[in-house]
Amino acid sequence: AARTSDTLKLKPTMKLSLVLAALLLGNFASTQAFSPRPTSTSSPAPLAASSSTALHGIRSAVARARDSLLSRERTDEDLKSGIAFFYDRSSKLWEDVWGEHMHHGYYIPEDRTDHVQAQIDLIDEVLKWAGVGDDGKTPKKVVDVGCGIGGSSRHIVRKYEGATANGITLSPYQAQRGNELAKEQGLEDRASFQVADALNQPFPSNTFDLVWSLESGEHMPDKQKFVNELLRVAAPGGRIIIVTWCHRDLLPGEPCLSTKEEKILAKINRAYYLPKWCSVADYVSLLEKAGAENIKREDWSYIIAPFWKAVIKSSLNLKSLVGLLKSGFSTIRGAYAMLLMLKGFNAGVIKFGLITCTKKDE
Repeated sequence: AARTSDTLKLKPTMKLSLVLAALLLGNFASTQAFSPRPTSTSSPAPLAASSSTALHGIRSAVARARDSLLSRERTDEDLKSGIAFFYDRSSKLWEDVWGEHMHHGYYIPEDRTDHVQAQIDLIDEVLKWAGVGDDGKTPKKVVDVGCGIGGSSRHIVRKYEGATANGITLSPYQAQRGNELAKEQGLEDRASFQVADALNQPFPSNTFDLVWSLESGEHMPDKQKFVNELLRVAAPGGRIIIVTWCHRDLLPGEPCLSTKEEKILAKINRAYYLPKWCSVADYVSLLEKAGAENIKREDWSYIIAPFWKAVIKSSLNLKSLVGLLKSGFSTIRGAYAMLLMLKGFNAGVIKFGLITCTKKDE
């Protein structure tokens, strides 16, 4: 049943605790970033060179802080390297707290408390919604674009007999960990993971009968190129599924989001290494332009809403706080940005969109 309200409320004490934890840890991490590192006593660096390096480091840090405060957009190269760094540092913490699935959960009913199963159910429910297997054919070759540590890939190959999956990520840590888990689970012959760019995938055209992108599209600076690559690697008649955070659709005659809405998204972009957002309607237009068929869309914002509160609760314990501290400033800033995501969600500007289509069967 549909919710009566999409708004997700936090108790003031929970909100204050998360803010204080993030600010305290962020202050500590910033202090460490500016602290001089000990040099080797056996071969000390020249004073001038050491001072120059320190000065460059301080200037770079000041520039980054200024850009963050002003919520300036990053270049495509900064986004690419930043995404890799962010997930290299944060993925272990996420796995320690939440397990192998690095995405939201499916909350029908909304009061469910087994969050790991909710994450697994999200995969199955998305596949069902997209009609995978409705024609009696199950996918045999799957590509997981933005695979995290491979939770979706391994679940899908277990679900569909004989299926294999190739996962790609910008994070070397995630690719390595995904392969380790595949081996531990006896799936190394059916699921493999590698570092690769979703906008320039290392696969031949017309390869995969299921192209899966779960919560990675928001990281793509060129959405048209992203959509084109998904269609290129899909086999004729293959199914493409995109599950991603988007901004709301614009109203008829509305040229753009409000300044207030843009400011919220800009702050989130700095924390999560995101480019400018687009709407689900924009994705549909891009797919139509690329020649996709059987396009279908839906808003599942209300279905995943309880997951945010669960994630925030999970961060308010000693183990998670220590993990945040060890993960570094970018992870801490990402944790703090959850409040901004909640603000955007409650304001109705942020949506959890599902889009599926098929490639023309030649």
